[in-house]
Amino acid sequence: MIQAILVFNNHGKPRLSKFYTYFNEHQQQQIIKETFQLVSKREDSVCNFLEYPGSFLIDNSSSDCKLIYRHYATLYFVFCVDSSESELGILDLIQVFVETLDKCFENVCELDLIFHADAVHYILNELVMGGMVLQTNMNEILARVEDQSKISKSEAGISATGASRAVSAMKNINLPQIKDKVFVDLPDKLRDFKF
Repeated sequence: MIQAILVFNNHGKPRLSKFYTYFNEHQQQQIIKETFQLVSKREDSVCNFLEYPGSFLIDNSSSDCKLIYRHYATLYFVFCVDSSESELGILDLIQVFVETLDKCFENVCELDLIFHADAVHYILNELVMGGMVLQTNMNEILARVEDQSKISKSEAGISATGASRAVSAMKNINLPQIKDKVFVDLPDKLRDFKF
């Protein structure tokens, strides 16, 4: 099972963090910090997976946790998994995730992850849900992203036309003017008020 997916830059600032096992905020920050320290110290010539010696990701049911990562330009993509996951399968999943982001954002960069966090989470949810891999076919994921984009655009169009229709309807309503009304029950100060 995938326990967490982390993306951080070369300085250790998290750009995406998704935990599929519950950890409180302090534990999550500690995991991100420990993971960055482990992964960033490694040379590019060594393999892309290592055992996680930290205490937080290791639960009672499994005594081992692996970090599987890829380093692309300024970003580290790290999957924290238990022993039931294949290292090479997760490396392939990271590649699919990055290529899908690349297709969606045309040369994905760190700023895309920051300013389009909702789209990035949507893509990630198409890949992995609840710590289990759902889809690895990039074309299927891109088709679902395109469907979601069409729905969002149509909803935005409906709300924009609905608002303009409401404004024009209010303009066309012939309401009697308030200043023409005589208010006899009002106190003297309000009765003399000019509109």
